[in-house]
Amino acid sequence: MNFEHTEDRRMLADSLNRFIAEQYAFDARDRIAKSAHGFSKEIFQNFAELGVIGALFSEADGGFGGSGFDIAVVFEALGRGLVVEPLLGAVMVGEAISAAGSDAQKEKIGDIVNGVTVAAFAHDEADTHYERTRVATTAERRGDGWVLKGAKAVVPQGEQADLFLVSARTSGNVDDEAGISLFLVPAKTAGLTVRGCPAIDGGRVAELTLDGVTLGAGALLGAEGQGAATLERAIGRGVLALCAEALGAMEAAKTATLEYLRTRKQFGILIGSFQALQHRMADLLLEIEQARSAVINAAAAIDGSDRVARERALSAAKFSIGRIGALVAEESIQMHGGIGMTWELPLPHYAKRLVMIDHQLGDEDHHLQRYIALGKEVAA
Repeated sequence: MNFEHTEDRRMLADSLNRFIAEQYAFDARDRIAKSAHGFSKEIFQNFAELGVIGALFSEADGGFGGSGFDIAVVFEALGRGLVVEPLLGAVMVGEAISAAGSDAQKEKIGDIVNGVTVAAFAHDEADTHYERTRVATTAERRGDGWVLKGAKAVVPQGEQADLFLVSARTSGNVDDEAGISLFLVPAKTAGLTVRGCPAIDGGRVAELTLDGVTLGAGALLGAEGQGAATLERAIGRGVLALCAEALGAMEAAKTATLEYLRTRKQFGILIGSFQALQHRMADLLLEIEQARSAVINAAAAIDGSDRVARERALSAAKFSIGRIGALVAEESIQMHGGIGMTWELPLPHYAKRLVMIDHQLGDEDHHLQRYIALGKEVAA
């Protein structure tokens, strides 16, 4: 496996890191994250102009990247900057449209790439507990169209979204894999209510209520009742993006902690000279490199044709990121001492984000169980 990024990816990473450092310093980020919108539409548009969103999509979809490593490069940089703009929704909704959409639906990807459309992934429900196929929201045929009823929970940046990808059950029981259909729902559709609230790690999330939402035939994405495979693809891209974002946040936390150990004195001595702290820091560096290896493995596997190998690599990475992310958060704050708990310092915000990434798209327990289950499929 070639661990060297291409020149184009290195240039993209350099440009994105430089833009974030200059335009998205912590104070600016903190204001954006706490704002009424939960993100900056201006910054989001800047990302589009820089080609950051386009890097998440293939040339066939109007982008210039789209591979697992392109996603990893972008989201690692976003993680370093604690970026709250809705690029996760862009990559997940865009992947679903690319995989299953009609020609007319695929035209929407262009607006996502250009930053004109903010897309949000609305799949989770209040009691799903990360189970991909547990869908209680229903869709019933009415004439040539559909009527949706139900609710979706914790939709990132849902208040400001222009387009939602909504999963709904058209047949079968609540946990069945068959019978799940996907719909593209414009934000201004009658019967759709969006209620937002602040997220604990910055930005905002929303709850969607679908009370008799009426859609035309063109809203159905892919074949009726066959949305589970498309969901898996979209969630897989999201898992990789979150793992890379966590890696970037870990790197930022590591850098801040090393700098603190090199400059903070106790009893007239630099605390970085204490052997106990040196050992703890060395262990942390090794764990972060293990996390990087897991992300590289997932990025390499996501474009493969072997579904089980791909999903195992993704679950292995998400499990590793969950465990190591919590360790990095805890150790970094402990080695900072009391100052590590102050909100004025960026570090605790990185710690919060690392902990919350573990709970997006399946926590470490969920993905460990999934990894084991997928291994049994191989053995069978």
